[in-house]
Amino acid sequence: MLNPPPAETDKPRTRQFRRHSDKPRLAPEAVARQGRVATLVWERLRDNAAVLEFLNAHDPGLDARPIDLAIANDDGIRAVLARLDVLHPLR
Repeated sequence: MLNPPPAETDKPRTRQFRRHSDKPRLAPEAVARQGRVATLVWERLRDNAAVLEFLNAHDPGLDARPIDLAIANDDGIRAVLARLDVLHPLR
């Protein structure tokens, strides 16, 4: 006797969204620096578009993207904050 094919609901479930990625993950220290600089820039600019532009655009004064410098090390954060002071001084 032939068995009927399994119903669609009998198939094993697979994850719709996968948790793994081929991209390297940031180290916990780099994630902390990224969050810290993003918060500090947000507190100064108070505008999402301005924050994204400042952090992600190449800055000629830094010769890099500020977010990349900030993620790299604490000296990078200091350089980014100094540049922020030049471009957007406290009122």
